Amino acid sequence: MQFAPDYRNIEDVAHNRRPSRLPLYEHLINDESMEKIAGFKFPDFDSGNAADRRQYFELYCNFFLGMTYDTVSYEFCVTDILPGGGALLGECAGAIQNRSDFEKYPWPDLPRLFWERAEARFETLQQVIPDGMKVVGGIGNGLFEISEDLVGFEQLCYMQIDDPELFSDLFVRIGDLLINLWSHILKRFSDLFVVCRSGDDMGFKTGTLLAPNTITTHIVPEYRRIIDLIHKAGKPFLLHSCGNIFEVMDSLIDAGINGKHSNEDAICPFEDWISRYGNRIGLFGGIDTDLLCRLTPQDVYELVVERGAKFRELANGYAIGSGNSIPEYVPTENYLAMIKAVNHLNRGHGPRR
Repeated sequence: MQFAPDYRNIEDVAHNRRPSRLPLYEHLINDESMEKIAGFKFPDFDSGNAADRRQYFELYCNFFLGMTYDTVSYEFCVTDILPGGGALLGECAGAIQNRSDFEKYPWPDLPRLFWERAEARFETLQQVIPDGMKVVGGIGNGLFEISEDLVGFEQLCYMQIDDPELFSDLFVRIGDLLINLWSHILKRFSDLFVVCRSGDDMGFKTGTLLAPNTITTHIVPEYRRIIDLIHKAGKPFLLHSCGNIFEVMDSLIDAGINGKHSNEDAICPFEDWISRYGNRIGLFGGIDTDLLCRLTPQDVYELVVERGAKFRELANGYAIGSGNSIPEYVPTENYLAMIKAVNHLNRGHGPRR
C-alpha cells in the first residue's frame, strides 16, 4: 500500500477533531527496535560529525514514514544538560538541597547549555523530514520531572514542608527556564512542529506523586504560562503523563492542554479516558504496553483491530498507539502486528462514523 503522510491527521486529533483516517502515534520508539525492524544501523550520533547527524535523522524519519506514521516524535530533554542533575534516575542526591544551592545554581547558563546540544539536532531534523510530515515534541521533561532531577523526589517532599517558599520559588524558576526554551523553539523552529509536547510523569498506579493541591498550586500555573505561549504561536499542546492523575486533569485542561497521552489498563480502561475527557481534549494511545509485551502477535493484531475500531467510534480526536512507548523489550513482531492492524482498519475494515 502506497502511504502518503499527512500531519494534519495528528493536528486534527490534538484539536479534538475527527481525522480523515485513524492515525498512529508513539511517544517514543527506542533506537534498537528501529534498527532491528528496519535492518539499518544508526551512525554514532555523538560523533560531532554533521554527516552522521544527518544520516541519523534521515533513518529516524524514514522509520516513522515506513511504519505509516503521519508525524515524527522527537524531543530533546532538559535533564540531559542540567549541571548536577541525575536525581530523577537515582544517580545522585540532586544539586539543589537548600536555599543556598538554589541561589548558586547556574540558572542563566541553562539555555546556552541546552541549545549547544539541541540546536543542530532540530536544524538537521528540519532539513530532512519527509514531505507531508511534521514533528510532535520539542522540549522533553516537564516541570515536575525537572524538579525531581535537581532535588530528588524524597527531598522535594521534605522541602515542601521545611522551606515552602523555596519549594514555590523552584517551580517558578523552572517555569521561567521552560518559557525561555519554548520561546526560542517557537521562534526558530515553529514550522517544524505540528504539536508541541512535554513528558511529565506526575502519577503512579493509584494517585498523583505529589498531593493534587500541590500540583494545582505550584505546577499547573507554570504550565498555563507555557501553554499560553504555545497557543499564541498557533500550536496545540500535548501532555504525556504516566500514572493516575485524574484528580488534577480538570485543572490541566483548564490550563489549556489540548491532548493527553499515557494510559495503563491497570489504572483504568481507555474507555474511561474517552468518557471523562473525550468531549474536551484529543486522546492518544489506548494499547497497553504490557499487552504489547505479553500477547502473541495474532492476539495483538486482533486486540488492536477491536480497540482501534471501538475507540475511533467513541472519541472525536483519537490517535492509536501504545499507552506509553515502545521500549526495547516490546517484541518486534508484536509492534509490527499493531502497525498491521491499524493499516487494516484504515483500508476500510471496521466501523466508521
